[in-house]
Amino acid sequence: MTQERILICDDEEGILIYLKKLLQTQGYLVETFNAGAQLLRRLREGDPGDADLILQDVRMPDLDGISVLQEVKQLRPSLPIIIMTAFGTIDAAVEAIKLGAYDYVTKPFPKEKILSVLKNALEKEQLLQENRALKTELGKPILQDAIIFRSAVFQETYDLTLQVAASEANILVLGESGTGKELIAGAIHYNSPRRERRFLSINCAALTETLLESQLFGHVRGAFTGAITHQKGLLEEADGGTLFMDEIGDMSLPIQAKLLRVIQERDFIPVGATRAKSADIRFVAATNKDLEEEVRAGRFREDLYYRLNVINIPLPPLRERKDDIEPLAQHFLKKYSLKMKKEVTGVTPEALHLLCGYDWPGNIRELENVMERAVILARTPLVTPKELPIWRRQQKASAAPVEPQLVSLENMEKAHIERTLLGTGYHKSRSAEILGISRKTLDRKIVEYEITIPS
Repeated sequence: MTQERILICDDEEGILIYLKKLLQTQGYLVETFNAGAQLLRRLREGDPGDADLILQDVRMPDLDGISVLQEVKQLRPSLPIIIMTAFGTIDAAVEAIKLGAYDYVTKPFPKEKILSVLKNALEKEQLLQENRALKTELGKPILQDAIIFRSAVFQETYDLTLQVAASEANILVLGESGTGKELIAGAIHYNSPRRERRFLSINCAALTETLLESQLFGHVRGAFTGAITHQKGLLEEADGGTLFMDEIGDMSLPIQAKLLRVIQERDFIPVGATRAKSADIRFVAATNKDLEEEVRAGRFREDLYYRLNVINIPLPPLRERKDDIEPLAQHFLKKYSLKMKKEVTGVTPEALHLLCGYDWPGNIRELENVMERAVILARTPLVTPKELPIWRRQQKASAAPVEPQLVSLENMEKAHIERTLLGTGYHKSRSAEILGISRKTLDRKIVEYEITIPS
C-alpha cells in the first residue's frame, strides 16, 4: 500500500517538529516548510500529484494561508487542505473553508483531534478519486461489439475514423450491407467531444415515409389519426449528441427536404406543431447505394448529399480484408459460446481455411450468422467444416458442371481493376495496394483501359 504524503507549512519550528514526529509514527510521509513561498515552489517544481494533503498555518510572515490556499487550488484543485489557526484567527479559517479548504483545527490541538481530521480528509479524497475513476470508466463507449480487425486495409479506415471523430463535420459512411457501418458511426461519436451525450440511430429503409417522419421529428397530440399523446422525435432526443441514419439513400424526397432544413437551420418543427425547436446534432449517415448515381437519377437531393458528404469513409467488404476473418470468427465464437454456455473454443485448420477462402457476400453479418450456427451445431470444442453452411455450398459448387467461358486476359484485368476501385470508393492508393501494383501502374492501367473515375 502506498504511503500518503503530507506537506506541512508553519513558521513555528516547534509545531513543524511536533507534527512531523507525530505523523511519521502513524506511517505518513512528511515534508515541512516554514514559509508559504517554499511550499508553492515545491508544488510548482516538483510533482504536485505526489502530495496527498496539506496542513497550512493561516498566519505566515510572507504569504498568508488564504493566499497559499488560492494558489494551491490553481495548481491542484482536488488536493485537500487543512488550515491551522489560533483562537483569534478563526474568522480567517472560516473564510478559507469557503474558498475550498477541507477543514480547520485550532491550536493547540490534541493529537487525537489532528489525526482524526487528517484521516477523514484522506478517506474522503480517496472516495472522490474512486468516484472520478468510476465516472470515467462509465463514460467510455459501450458498443454492442468491438471493432475488431488485423488487416492493413481496415487499419487505414479506422485511422481515418478516429481522425475525423474530433471534428464537428457530418460524415457519410459508404459500404456494402453488413460491413459494420453502425459500429464506425459509434466509434465516431464515442471519440468525439459529444461522447457524453446520446448516440441514437434509425434505419431509414425499415420505416414508411409517415412513420419515419414521426420518428425523426416527433409529433404533437392530434397531429394525425392515432396520435393520442405528444411524442419526442429522435432529433429532439439526440440534441447535443449524434444521430446515425442508416440507409439514407432510401429516404423519400419530402423527408430529405425537411432533413436539409435541420442541417442548415439547426431547428425543426414536430409533425402537427407550429413552433420550431432547436437541434444541435452531428449527423452520421450511411448507405450501400451510389448516392452520386441517385442524385443523377433525381432520387436524392444534391444539396443534401453535399451537406452529409463533408467527409466520407468507405468501408472495404470482408472479401478485401481476409486477414480480419480469423479474429472476427474467434470473436463471434466466444460471444455465442458464452451466450449458449457451450465449450466451443476454436476452429480446426480445415474450417479456418474454408472461412478464409469464402467471398462473404453478406460480409461481417453473414460471418456472425455462420459462427452462431456453428456453435449451435458443434459437438466438440473445435468447429469443423461440417458445422459451416459454406461447406455445403462449396460441395454443391464443385459438383455442378462448369461451362467454360472464353474471356480475354485484358477484359479480365479491366473488370478486376474496376471491381477493386468500386469496392474502395475509387480510392486509388488503397486499390493499388489490394491489386498488388504501384499507384503509377494503376494510373497507367486506368488510362489504358479507359476506366471512368467518378468526380
